[in-house]
Amino acid sequence: MNLSEAVPVTVSATRTAAYVADVDTFVREHGAALARTAFLLTGDHQLAEDLVQTALAKVAVRWDRVAAKGHPGAYVRQTMVRTAIGWRRRRWRGEMPSGDVPETRAADDLVAVDRRDRLRRALLTLPPRQRAAVVLRFYEDRTEADVADLMGCSVGTVKSQTARALAHLRTELTGGI
Repeated sequence: MNLSEAVPVTVSATRTAAYVADVDTFVREHGAALARTAFLLTGDHQLAEDLVQTALAKVAVRWDRVAAKGHPGAYVRQTMVRTAIGWRRRRWRGEMPSGDVPETRAADDLVAVDRRDRLRRALLTLPPRQRAAVVLRFYEDRTEADVADLMGCSVGTVKSQTARALAHLRTELTGGI
């Protein structure tokens, strides 16, 4: 991911080449991981790219302060989570597909792909805060305290959101059995 493509920030005269190099290095080192997390938060590759770009654009404006605190990755990830939750609140949901595409017999080597796709679709049915809690807890393997900090809520809220999400996923993935 090239910084000039990902973050359209105008570099003023006060910004040095070292500033641009620092942001560019961060994007090169962490861009793929951020994109994977963004995909799990949004469920769509294009929205995931937009989410990463938006979060990086928000953070790049105050990069000096963020980098000075020592761990810009956490700040970028927190910005991504909060932005994704905000997008879901504003998203128009007037048209929803009403029928499933008939399934064809899949080859045995595609079973793992089918399982991942079912899980991805089930994740998309979760509310944004529940999805964020599940993605951060189980995909990124973060502690409840880390997730609470990233989501800006209490540990108890993370536990309840995660429990509700897991119950919903169990129902979705087992067909209500």
